Amino acid sequence: MNRRIRTDVMKLMANKFDVTTCDNYRNLIVKFYGPRDTPYEGGVWRVRVLLPDNYPFKSPSVGFDTQIFHPNVDQTSGTICLDVLNQKWSALYDLVIIFDTFLPQLLRHPNPEDPLNHCAAMVLIRSPERYRHVVAMHVQEFANPERAHDREEGNSEHESAVSDLSDNDSDR
Repeated sequence: MNRRIRTDVMKLMANKFDVTTCDNYRNLIVKFYGPRDTPYEGGVWRVRVLLPDNYPFKSPSVGFDTQIFHPNVDQTSGTICLDVLNQKWSALYDLVIIFDTFLPQLLRHPNPEDPLNHCAAMVLIRSPERYRHVVAMHVQEFANPERAHDREEGNSEHESAVSDLSDNDSDR
């Protein structure tokens, strides 16, 4: 096993992140808490991390296993669109910076101009207040801490999809 992988995983655990490892530390599930002062506050997500053979010189694959409503996260696959995890990755980065800085910044500052979830992007552009409301509903439905045990049991949150929100404006 790559020494850097083991060091980074241990550092993540030492920083109070709940980490489940498998496949010799190359596949991780990390519990991620929504950042304060955002509509995601209070939510708990399972985030999967796949570390490539040439980590840290190649970026890890990071995605949400728990459904999240965000313009830069594909609602079906959980794939994240974030430059720093793709084109701008540096071997100087580690797993802690992903969970302490990159993901919280992603949730604090969604970019509707480069969406993976076009519905979330349109809601954010048209009505930021409605966007916060829909996020809060998703947190309650999918990232509710009381449901964390069910998620740990392996139940998938990606089975439910958001219906066409534009048709349901009067319901919210």
